[in-house]
Amino acid sequence: MHPKPFTPKNVLLMPNAAVSKAISLAHELERLLNDQNVFTRWFPYNFEDWERVPDLDGIDMVTVFGGDGTLLRAGHICAPLGIPILGVQAGRLGFLVELSEKDLEAGINRLMNKDYHMESRMMLTAELYSDDQLSRSWDVINEAVICRGKDVHPIQVRVDLREGYMNSYMSDGVIVSTATGSTAYALASGGPVLPPELRNMLILPIAPHLSFDRAVVLAEGAEVDLYPTINHDVVLSIDGMDPVPLKNGDRIHIRANQQSLNMLRFGEPNYFYRDLAAMMQRNPILEMTKYD
Repeated sequence: MHPKPFTPKNVLLMPNAAVSKAISLAHELERLLNDQNVFTRWFPYNFEDWERVPDLDGIDMVTVFGGDGTLLRAGHICAPLGIPILGVQAGRLGFLVELSEKDLEAGINRLMNKDYHMESRMMLTAELYSDDQLSRSWDVINEAVICRGKDVHPIQVRVDLREGYMNSYMSDGVIVSTATGSTAYALASGGPVLPPELRNMLILPIAPHLSFDRAVVLAEGAEVDLYPTINHDVVLSIDGMDPVPLKNGDRIHIRANQQSLNMLRFGEPNYFYRDLAAMMQRNPILEMTKYD
C-alpha cells in the first residue's frame, strides 16, 4: 500500500556538501518552502564522514540535492523511519532524483497542493553469516555485490534458493539487485532494466567465465544464499559502500526488506521509460560541469 500524498510541515534539506550547486539549490528551496510557512532544517552530507547522520525528530520529508549517490545515502537513513525523499538534481547521474533546477519552483507549488504521487520501492536485507553466526546486517536499496578484491582473478560463488541449488558462477563477481538497482551496477554489467516498483530480485554475474552468463529475475518473496569460495581476496559491498572482506565458510543471505524507500514523484506514469530513453541517448556522466 502506497503512502498518500501530504503537505509537509518540517523538511530536512540534505545537499551534497562537496557540490556548490547543491548548496545553492538548497538555499533556493529553503526560500521557497519558508514562503509557504514550511519549517526547514539543514544537514550538508559529507561522503568522507558517512557515519554521521542527521537528527530527523519531527521531520516529515527529506529533500536531497546531488546525484543518485547522495540520494542513496539519504535513503539508508530515511527508509527505516518511513520518511519520504524528494531528490533535486545537482550531480551528474540522476536515475533517482526527481526535480531539476528549472523545475524547482513549479515542483514546490505542486508539492504544497499534494499534486504528486508516492513511489514505494522495494529494498533488500543482506545478512552476513560467519561460522553460522550472524555477523552483520544491511538494508539494501540498489544491490549487494560479491566480487574479487585487489587480486585480478575470477571468483566462484554458489547461489542457492529456498528451493535448493540454483547455479555456480565463475566470474568477477555476482550482483543481487533490486529493481531500483537494475539501472546501476547491474545495467553497467549488461543486465535488464526492471520497472522501479517491481518487487523482484535480479541476479547477475559480472564478466562470467565459462559459466551461465544470463541475468535471472526471481519471483517476489524469493530468498537467496550466496557461498563464495575464497582462494584469494573476495569482498562484499552494499550499495557502493566500503567493501567487507569475506572468508571461507561465509554465507550471505538476501531477502526482501520489511521497509520500502518512499520517493516523491511528479511525473506521469510513463516517466521512468521516458527518462531512461533520454539517459541512454545522452550519457550525462560525460557532460562534466564546473559543479562536478
